[in-house]
Amino acid sequence: MRHATVFADYGQFYLQDSQAHNAAMRAGAATDPTRAAGGWTDEAVRLHRIGLEPHSISVGAARSDFVETALSVHETAPAIVPEAEHVVEADLDVVTGAVLLVGCTAPRDLTQALNVEPGRYRVRVSYVPADPLPNADPDVDGDHFTHLIEMWPISRAERLTVIRQGPYPWAN
Repeated sequence: MRHATVFADYGQFYLQDSQAHNAAMRAGAATDPTRAAGGWTDEAVRLHRIGLEPHSISVGAARSDFVETALSVHETAPAIVPEAEHVVEADLDVVTGAVLLVGCTAPRDLTQALNVEPGRYRVRVSYVPADPLPNADPDVDGDHFTHLIEMWPISRAERLTVIRQGPYPWAN
């Protein structure tokens, strides 16, 4: 398991194959008038707490601040963490085999990538209530979570699924 503190600028951070994501955006996804920026449709904001784009999952954070993340790769779907307040699953296509957890305005540093086999992965994002990080800004509103991100290979596409719906509104 890889633990990281990520700056969730604009209340979000990404799990992405950044090279494949950037290529898809340059190839026209960025100019598609039907695409919500960052994948943030009304339903994504209200229910999912994640936005979907090609080769990228935007993870909503309850605060625009440093947030705790934990990323792990499994052979099959792990058990759901019982203390998670909100749990959602979606697919992520990884073309290059390099997966990054990165703040939305942070530079992409591929030396920090987690290397996995290229392919399609199911990603579960669990919002586990947590204590504030030592470097959290006390003047920023919003709940503190550990964003537990678990991924495992799958052979066919699956729909985005909310496993456990957290309260709404959730980002105070």
